Amino acid sequence: MSGATGRVSVSGSAGGTTAGVLPEPGTPVFLVLGDGVNFRSRLETVDGDAFTVAAPLETAGPAVLEPGREFEIFWAPPRTRVVLPCRVIAVSHEAPYRWTLAPTAPARHDNRRQFVRGGAGALVRLDADMAGQSIDGVLLDISEGGLRCWIDQPLPLAPGDQVRATVWLGTDEAQLNGVVHTVRAAPHGDPGQHLILTFDTSEGVARLIRQYILAWEIGVRRGGGQPSS
Repeated sequence: MSGATGRVSVSGSAGGTTAGVLPEPGTPVFLVLGDGVNFRSRLETVDGDAFTVAAPLETAGPAVLEPGREFEIFWAPPRTRVVLPCRVIAVSHEAPYRWTLAPTAPARHDNRRQFVRGGAGALVRLDADMAGQSIDGVLLDISEGGLRCWIDQPLPLAPGDQVRATVWLGTDEAQLNGVVHTVRAAPHGDPGQHLILTFDTSEGVARLIRQYILAWEIGVRRGGGQPSS
């Protein structure tokens, strides 16, 4: 039930223990669906031990996930990040698409030793030798170990290809030597491709990325979804 803080306690299926505290409906949440990336969504409703989220824009139609699929979601209250393991128990079959989830284990506060991922909207410039050209794209999210971006002109790239990426993170620039992990057609009939790159970073670049993501999370909590100045 809702408490004075406006948050909703949920019960997990792991031994009947309390899994954690869900934020208010309407709060942005992020779904970790694999490939080292997450997708922005929104908490819609809470009903007993189950809750619904909006299907991410990067997915298309109701059949992307089947009931039984397990993954983690997270949200970003002040000074922490809360991670909740979940299972899909139902998928709506008409728009607006919604996924109904149930906790499978207690929520935990992320200690941030693992790569934190977030951010969106920054300019990305890609240089690939095999493509013989540079192309600008838009950042979808980034961590210390990888990024996901959208380009509106497809490139002849395949997993394993080497790509140099320049990302403008606020007032700073990060130069990254990446390897293509995944190439997908952009969803919903949009032109171009979504690319996932992985890379190693020096501590200085990793610190820059962490600072950018922290500013972005503050913007999300304030409702803007962009890094604060």
